[in-house]
Amino acid sequence: MLTFLIRRIAAGIVLLFAVSFVAFSLLYLGAGDIARRILGENAAADTVALKAHQLGLDRPFIVQYFDWLGGALTGQLGKSWFTSQSVSIDIATRLPVTLSIVIGAVLLAAIVSVLLGVLAARKGGWIDSVVQVVSVIGYAIPNFVVALVLVLVFAINLGWFKATGFVPLTVSFPAWIASVTLPMIALSLGAIATVSQQIRGSVIDALSRDYVRTLRSRGLSSNRVVYRHVLRNAGGPALAVLSVQFVGMLGGAVVIEQIFALPGIGQLTVQAAMQSDTPVVMGVVIVTAIIVIIVNLLIDIAQAGLNPKVRLS
Repeated sequence: MLTFLIRRIAAGIVLLFAVSFVAFSLLYLGAGDIARRILGENAAADTVALKAHQLGLDRPFIVQYFDWLGGALTGQLGKSWFTSQSVSIDIATRLPVTLSIVIGAVLLAAIVSVLLGVLAARKGGWIDSVVQVVSVIGYAIPNFVVALVLVLVFAINLGWFKATGFVPLTVSFPAWIASVTLPMIALSLGAIATVSQQIRGSVIDALSRDYVRTLRSRGLSSNRVVYRHVLRNAGGPALAVLSVQFVGMLGGAVVIEQIFALPGIGQLTVQAAMQSDTPVVMGVVIVTAIIVIIVNLLIDIAQAGLNPKVRLS
C-alpha cells in the first residue's frame, strides 16, 4: 500500500510540473503588451518599458518561468499585475466559496446516484425506465440552463433560496445553506445522470453473479446483500466516474459562479484571464491542479480499499 501511495504521489508531482509549464507557456504566448495594458494606451513608451522591466517581462521565457516556479515552491505565488493584491490571499479568500458548492455537489451527486442507481437496478420495470429518462434529460441539459430555471422557480417565485451572493458558513449556517443549495443542485445534475447509470449497470451485473446467489441462499436479507456486498463491488467504477465528474464540476463552477454572483475561484479566473494577469491565472491553475490531484489520490485509496487488486495494477 505504501508503494502504491508513493507511486501515485510521484505521478501527481510530475503532473503538477507539466501543468504549470504548459499553462505558463500558453499565457506567455498570448500575453501581448501587458505593461501597456496596465498603464493605458496613452502611456509613454519609456514608462511602458520601465513597467515591463519592473514586472520582469523583458527577460527570456525560461527565466520568467523558473522565477515563478521558484516562488511557487516556497509558497509565494506573487502579486496581481493589475491590483497588486497577493495572489495567495485572493485565492484563500475565494477558495471556500468554490469548494462549498463543488464538494457539496459531489456529495449530493454521490448520495442521489446511489439511491437512483440501486432503485432502478432492483425494481426494474417502469421505475427503471423513469430513472433512465430522467438521467438522459439531466445529462442533456447544460448546467447553466438548470441554474437559470432554479433561480426563477425557487429563488424569485418561491423565495426559498438566495438568487445571488454567498454567506460564509462561519456567519450563519441557515444562510449558508440558502446561498449554496441552488448552485450545488445545478452543478450536480449532470454528475447524477452519469454516475447513477454507472451504478445501475454495475448493480445489475453484480446481482447476477454466483456470490450473490450464495449470500441469498445463506438467508441474508436483500438489503444487506445489496448495500453491504453488491455496492462494494459496484463502488469502484462509480468512484472513477465520480472523480471525472469532479473535474468537470470545477470547470462548471466558473459559469455557475457567474450566474449566482458568487465570489469564488471561477469569477477570479475569468477576470484574470481576460486581463492576461499571469500570476493570478497561474495561482488558480496550480491550486486547482493540486485539488484535483488530492481528490484523485483519495479516490484511488478508496478504490484500493474496496478492491485490493487495484493496489497491484
